[in-house]
Amino acid sequence: MDAGPLYAYVDADDRHHHACHHLLTTHPGPLVVPTLVITEVVHLIASRLGAGPEVRFLGDLAAGAFVVEPVRPADWLRIAELVARYRDLRLGTVDASVVVTTERLRLRSLATLDHRHFGVIRPAHTPALRLLP
Repeated sequence: MDAGPLYAYVDADDRHHHACHHLLTTHPGPLVVPTLVITEVVHLIASRLGAGPEVRFLGDLAAGAFVVEPVRPADWLRIAELVARYRDLRLGTVDASVVVTTERLRLRSLATLDHRHFGVIRPAHTPALRLLP
């Protein structure tokens, strides 16, 4: 999962809230979230919505609603490679970590609202990712 659907799931006023809430509550799982994405999501929630929604999201993490996937030592070189390869897109470390996680776990679907980046990126394990919702 990328940050966009997680943020939209929390923010009831977000235009993608209903689609993302439906995806997150009905997807058979697992819902894998790279650690760096969590940092991005909690920053967005805290700065835009405040501490209450941030605490609720942290509660979802504590309850096991998502599988938190760490960045492994070998991932950092691949993240750097992707950031360099897609420098014209301004693909950052967090988005590159999402791609690396899909590659390492051989996932073919990605929950994201960022079709500009993820629609162009070609992961090593599949010609393209199926973008949800």
